[in-house]
Amino acid sequence: MRSSTSEVVKGALAATTLALNTIVHGTLLVPFALAKLLVPVAWMRRLVDPAMNALAGDWMRVNAAWMAAVGRTRWDVAGDLDLHARGWYLVSSNHRSWVDILALQKVFNGRIPMLKFFLKQELIWVPVIGLAWWALDFPSLKRGKGGASAQVDLETTRRACERFKLIPTSVISFAEGTRFTPAKHNTQGSPYAHLLKPKSGGLAVALAAMGPQFEALLDITLYSPGRTPTFWDLLCGRVPAVVVRVQKRPIPAELTDPATQSESGFRGQVQRWIDGIWVEKDELLAQFTRQAESAGTGG
Repeated sequence: MRSSTSEVVKGALAATTLALNTIVHGTLLVPFALAKLLVPVAWMRRLVDPAMNALAGDWMRVNAAWMAAVGRTRWDVAGDLDLHARGWYLVSSNHRSWVDILALQKVFNGRIPMLKFFLKQELIWVPVIGLAWWALDFPSLKRGKGGASAQVDLETTRRACERFKLIPTSVISFAEGTRFTPAKHNTQGSPYAHLLKPKSGGLAVALAAMGPQFEALLDITLYSPGRTPTFWDLLCGRVPAVVVRVQKRPIPAELTDPATQSESGFRGQVQRWIDGIWVEKDELLAQFTRQAESAGTGG
């Protein structure tokens, strides 16, 4: 979609605000990051992590403010919203675009502990924000590689989750592993109409490391009527609506049982659990699509 002059101006101003917001808050994180680096002990983490999470929350609030300023997005958020910021949650969501992360941060900032998600290792080297991700304990993974790299990823995830035990945290996994596109959907031969196949690896390791500590799984379904918005659309204020549905699901007791977790079939059990959730999520997305088509806003 071509941008009008006013949209280009709004997009440029929003991008500048996002960049300045990131630089300022990233710089404020540096002293705390150095403290964690130079004194790598649990008591120091307990001391500096709340301050860093508060700075990250301020960064999200500024982002929410410029999103509100550039557009009139309708936020349709519903479901199990009786949540609190002093617990531990395992979070799973479908993944449509780069808009998803900022949307989830806007919706859940202050409602639950800060979302920590898995990053591709290369992103840690992004100036300023890469340092922030490292300081905030976002695990970095060599995705798409097998063998020894896969084992390193598992150990990295396990260590990160162990650190998350020190302070209330929400661990989020985009189980599809990548953003949904029709091309990826066709190549994959996904059995779901609106989703890619879910992968259980990240969730399985998080459960193995912290299972009993998680209060629940927050099953998030994201949907945007019409075409999938791009990040530029968000900057220009061209995202008419974001639909967010939250379902708080109990984690099956056997998936938090160390005896079960040590068995060779544990990953398969997690996969079957997620597959069942994905069936329900696909039907919910089908309902949203039918409603949008009836309203003339596209699917």
